[in-house]
Amino acid sequence: MVEDASGRRPSIRDVARLADVSHQTVSRVLNDHPSIRPETRDRVLAVMAELQYTPNRAARALVTSRSRTIGVLSASSTQYGSASSIAAIESAARARGYWVSTANIVASDPDSIRAGLAHLMAQSIEGLVVIAPQMRVFRSLAAQRIDVPYVTLQSTGLDPDHTLTVDQIAGARLATKHLISLGHQQIYHLAGPQDWIEAESRMKGFLEEMSASDIPTTAPVLGDWTAEFGYYAGRELLRVRDFTAIFSSNDQMALGLIHAIRDEGLDVPRDISIVGFDDIPEAAHFWPPLTTVRQDFAELGRRCVELLLTPDEGQAAHPVPVILPELVVRASTGPVPWA
Repeated sequence: MVEDASGRRPSIRDVARLADVSHQTVSRVLNDHPSIRPETRDRVLAVMAELQYTPNRAARALVTSRSRTIGVLSASSTQYGSASSIAAIESAARARGYWVSTANIVASDPDSIRAGLAHLMAQSIEGLVVIAPQMRVFRSLAAQRIDVPYVTLQSTGLDPDHTLTVDQIAGARLATKHLISLGHQQIYHLAGPQDWIEAESRMKGFLEEMSASDIPTTAPVLGDWTAEFGYYAGRELLRVRDFTAIFSSNDQMALGLIHAIRDEGLDVPRDISIVGFDDIPEAAHFWPPLTTVRQDFAELGRRCVELLLTPDEGQAAHPVPVILPELVVRASTGPVPWA
């Protein structure tokens, strides 16, 4: 931050003077007002960069009664899907001139949930996004008063008018149908943790597609999302080896499965086919490259912000359709070995 001889920080009026515009024009640039000509905006932004000027957001909120901040309440920010959702929301929010404040909570602790929500509300957020893996978080939130537009990114069935999600069931059915189309019938499902909403949905999709094809199933194996568990589960399953394919509920566990299969001297996909879920950036570089289900997080973020920030800025928007995932076929799946 550039300071003058007296140590004073540059103000909006300093920016206006050097850019030869009114301070109201600088304010409009800060608020991304559509009436500002591009050349004027560029000149003002150049002066702001030269002065290293940053607006006092707290002061602006007091004057305008607007914080231009969206809150994210997250209980699983270390997972790839949640982290990608937050990044997509931040990108979409910045395109609308908003910032994002994230509060990470402990899903199993009601006090943490209440404290996280209170922390965000104290910042005068104008909208709230809830990214939580477990039903218990939403049951706890149902008892709280939320006075701003909000949207949840998990389909719980508790509040459908405020839900925006990628169709996890449809994605799981795509993965399972792909294996069946290759001739596989002995298919195992390595599921995510019990009580995780996305894990339950993916398990449901697997079971629905197997039932629709009239193929008997064994009980899904409950995992913990980690490659380490995938490796452990793979070693245990290979003791009997009564399957030709596995649908893993995420890509990390699929990586562990591939490791276990190769340690047994077997080949993917010649002996066993593997499908994952999420399409993490590394999935294309597994060996073999992983067939998986891709979620469009950029679109999720865009729709999420659109849902919160309607043209009337602050009025609740109408629910939008769920986002359909995409099957990405790579080299980890092939025909059933004896076909």
